Amino acid sequence: MNDAQPLQRQLETAADKLDLAAGIRLRGYVQQVGDGVAQVVGLGDVGYEELLRFDSGALGMAYDLAETSTGVILLSGTELVRQGEGVRGEHRLPDIPVGKSALGRIIDPLGNALDEGPRLSSHSSRPLFQPAPEIVDRRSVDQSLWTGVMAIDAAISIGRGQRELIIGDRNVGKTSLAIDIVAAQKPGDVACVYVIVGQPMSRVISLRTTLEKAGCLGNTAIITADASSTPGMQYLAPYAGASLAESFRESGQHALVVYDDLTKHADAYREIALLLGRPPGREAFPGDIFYIHAELLERACAVCEQKGGGSVTALPLIETTDGDISSYIPTNLISITDGQIYLDSVRFERNQRPAIDVGRSVSRIGSVAQSPGMRKAAKNLKILLSRCESLESLSRMGLEMDLGMQHTLERGRQLRELLRQGRLQPRDQLEQIIALTAIMKDWLTDVPLKDTKRFIEQLSAMVRSEREGLADTISSEKSSEHDWMPMASAVADRIRPSYRKDNGQ
Repeated sequence: MNDAQPLQRQLETAADKLDLAAGIRLRGYVQQVGDGVAQVVGLGDVGYEELLRFDSGALGMAYDLAETSTGVILLSGTELVRQGEGVRGEHRLPDIPVGKSALGRIIDPLGNALDEGPRLSSHSSRPLFQPAPEIVDRRSVDQSLWTGVMAIDAAISIGRGQRELIIGDRNVGKTSLAIDIVAAQKPGDVACVYVIVGQPMSRVISLRTTLEKAGCLGNTAIITADASSTPGMQYLAPYAGASLAESFRESGQHALVVYDDLTKHADAYREIALLLGRPPGREAFPGDIFYIHAELLERACAVCEQKGGGSVTALPLIETTDGDISSYIPTNLISITDGQIYLDSVRFERNQRPAIDVGRSVSRIGSVAQSPGMRKAAKNLKILLSRCESLESLSRMGLEMDLGMQHTLERGRQLRELLRQGRLQPRDQLEQIIALTAIMKDWLTDVPLKDTKRFIEQLSAMVRSEREGLADTISSEKSSEHDWMPMASAVADRIRPSYRKDNGQ
């Protein structure tokens, strides 16, 4: 009798787990399959964007609901799907595990680990497709996202909750610039999500190595659908990044998400749409490609205090051909985003890196997100660079310049030299403000151009040592130029003669 009780308990447990409804659950079968999509019939109750499971174990997503069939985007196991095999609905939408456990990891758009780490916990997950926050739930963008890149922080300031496009030709440093911005974010202050679409896996590993060397891998989640992934996974990757970033915003934190890049995302969506038989439009893209990207990027914003006060900042990357920003996808994204950082191939070839064309770049937030100290120091930066380039063009034509024009040209060249910045070498706000002030106040008079950077580094170090805590107060509302500028000017006068001597003067 005692032996029968454990057996009875086992039978009761098995009976509780038995799902009799599965035997009568509606199933379909594959009518046609190929090139990453399948046509399935017999699933009349399937929902839009619902996950489907094939008998072979492959995973798909219902995306084209026709009267007699269902167009399915294949996500995994595409080589296993055969014509005639069964398929059933999973009754759930695509989702991704969220939380701090994703930081420092490489995962695919469905949250599967692609590195040597353990599987992510699915206790806390978030659907990939989410509506953007309502207008009443948003707040104005007024907090600066510090990038450590002087050309951006001074001339094209980015705010937390902004959508700033990084645009340029192939191999001009778009990814490098995005990595530099990610590396400048402090752990615990801004969580980073880096989305890679359609790149070789070797580049994903290289990105991870770079972030690890920079000491910011633990603050960054890498979501990738590499070049060997299906078009469906490449299509889902940016949405997975947006959902993961939104999970930090919902907890009252700030997040930065990089989409590298949306050109390949648009190509993947075009491939899916054409394979599913949707009518092509301009450049063979489907008519809703603008809506697809607008829906994605609208999810990046800053929310009000009642919703936690967090933010998601988006940096989409887009590739142009021969500097043509008037093609279809670039013009779409320029009109969607809050500004663009334009990288110029000519500047890149001249070793002016990052190769940012300050004149063609813009932030529609303006100086609102800048600190008062930076706003004062950088107010004439664009004008000076523009005048310098104009004078250089005239000098190449043989025009004789007076002393005033020569002085402007010299200051512009010094500024351009200071805007040149090495990889993974972020500059703090104190150094940037002192560098800009030194240009505008002529503290660099008679300093050789090649010594400009060294002079500013020494000046910043001495100012920092003479006035403890200046780095924290120089950008505050209460800080005044009279609090530090006379002291900095005196230090500059004190060290300038040594540079003249080095130049043989």
